[in-house]
Amino acid sequence: MATQSLIDKSFLEKLERLALHWQRSFAGLVGGHNRSHFPGPGQEFLDHRHFHHGDDLRAVNWRAYLRLEKLFLKMFQVEPRVPVRLLIDVSQSMSTGAISKFDYARRLAAALCYIGLVRLDAITIYPFSDRLGDPFLCCGGRHRLAPTVDYLGGLSTGGRTGYFEVVRQFVSASPQRGLLIVLSDFLDERDCTRPLQFLADFGHELMLVHLWADEDRTPPWDGDLELTDAESGERMEIAFGPDARQAFTATFDEWARSLQEAVVRGGGRYAGLPTSTSIEDAVFGPLVRSRGIE
Repeated sequence: MATQSLIDKSFLEKLERLALHWQRSFAGLVGGHNRSHFPGPGQEFLDHRHFHHGDDLRAVNWRAYLRLEKLFLKMFQVEPRVPVRLLIDVSQSMSTGAISKFDYARRLAAALCYIGLVRLDAITIYPFSDRLGDPFLCCGGRHRLAPTVDYLGGLSTGGRTGYFEVVRQFVSASPQRGLLIVLSDFLDERDCTRPLQFLADFGHELMLVHLWADEDRTPPWDGDLELTDAESGERMEIAFGPDARQAFTATFDEWARSLQEAVVRGGGRYAGLPTSTSIEDAVFGPLVRSRGIE
């Protein structure tokens, strides 16, 4: 995928009023959304963003308005900040689907990173499959979006999903508690809810973004099929028809509900997204409703 196509520039301005949202208070850190965006003692000016209806007029840069006749909001940083990490699944199963789950995840990650950059959050991105990949730090304001998009565009899929090992490595690499966003299809041969619950028990606030292709939930095929597992290469033969399709969809929905219930029990949030949903509808629909962003 060309990196330019990861995110539509006309979409960016629509994201500027949004913010990544967390609910917990983390010891020694600014919790909730305790951020100030106007002048005050102990705050450092970092950037501007476009003014939108409902923003605090005290934060407007009136000198810029007199010069440019446009309203800009001054952004300030309060230290310390809540760590935000974004885990993006790059296992082989993410490459499947008529609309690639991996391409969709990268587009969504770019949108979430831009929301964080505008609000001056620092987001550490970790690719993962059966191990945790090297991190990439996304920070410094909106003008740092291009390196982030280049990084996401350079990722590729490979390997099997292994949440137990990934979580073990993540806890070792990131001992400080914070907001953890996971973009994945969660297709792990082992139960992924147990390691995810461990992250919640460890003190991280989880936001699971569950991605699936339409055919993952409702396979469109009929007749005798030979299916190949994208990660293990194992093959199986099945006869598929309307009754089997209905049972398959019901099983998928029950599994998705169990994943949602597990993360909500741990104080986290869940958003389920078929890749047929546009990125804009995903952001302003399920992600806003889940209060992952606001």
